Amino acid sequence: MARRTTRPPQPTVTDGSPCPCGLPAAYGACCGRFHTGASAAPTAELLMRSRYCAFVVRDEAYLLRTWHPDYRPSSVDFDPAMRWTGLEIRDTGEGGIFHTTGTVTFVARYTQAGRPGQLHERSHFERHDGAWVYVNGTFMD
Repeated sequence: MARRTTRPPQPTVTDGSPCPCGLPAAYGACCGRFHTGASAAPTAELLMRSRYCAFVVRDEAYLLRTWHPDYRPSSVDFDPAMRWTGLEIRDTGEGGIFHTTGTVTFVARYTQAGRPGQLHERSHFERHDGAWVYVNGTFMD
């Protein structure tokens, strides 16, 4: 008889849930408004936070929409054994309302098949057609 593997349940995120990005606001008033298209992230940091949340809720359309078209993959491959558990912004460089480029250095924590891990990256952002988009990232030690 084949053995079934169980996947860890994904967190249920509703408009009234605390936002997974770590800011003290409900998801619907924080990153959820960017996911729905009600507004666009005004800074590179807020785009980074909303993209992290998109990984948490597995919003492929938002991730692709906010990826620079020159670097955008055709799809996002979500690992069913991975659960994102926290985001820490370590540093930002430019990326404000008057900038055209910016960087955000962060640590994103996760569990994968029950084992904890983290992703430490410096992400690069640009304005494209007036909106912030993710360009690429450099992994940090």
